Amino acid sequence: MVMLKSIPAILSPEILYALARMGHGDELVLADANFPSASVAKAGPELIRADGLSIPELLKAILQLMPLDTYSTYMAAVMDLVDSDKQKNLKTPWPEYENILKSYEGKDVPLYLIERFEFYEQAKKSFVVIATGDTALYANLILKKGVIAPKNA
Repeated sequence: MVMLKSIPAILSPEILYALARMGHGDELVLADANFPSASVAKAGPELIRADGLSIPELLKAILQLMPLDTYSTYMAAVMDLVDSDKQKNLKTPWPEYENILKSYEGKDVPLYLIERFEFYEQAKKSFVVIATGDTALYANLILKKGVIAPKNA
């Protein structure tokens, strides 16, 4: 826990340091409890544990500090459901994510769907994987960092 003014207390020093080091276009994965975070991190991204925290609460905290990329194909991406889960009409946390994203970005932010195994490969290219304790199915979320323009731009 970090006790600083205007910094969400749930963001650990490790998360803050990762956010500060990320550049434009770098990606952050908010991984649910079922995601193979340690395996994915072996391919390169940093692994930060955030056990006990949910993705929605971390998303709200991160969006207070990190701009999203408005220049790329997507600002936020999720793992698409496999066909059998689509047939079951499995509920996902995505509507909650869309509401959170809209509240921080001031506009609708569509969630880009990435096929399951492509999502794993994309996660391996990320800057950081934050392993949460979120038990919701299909809760994984990729955020792409944007830029903060100078005030006179």
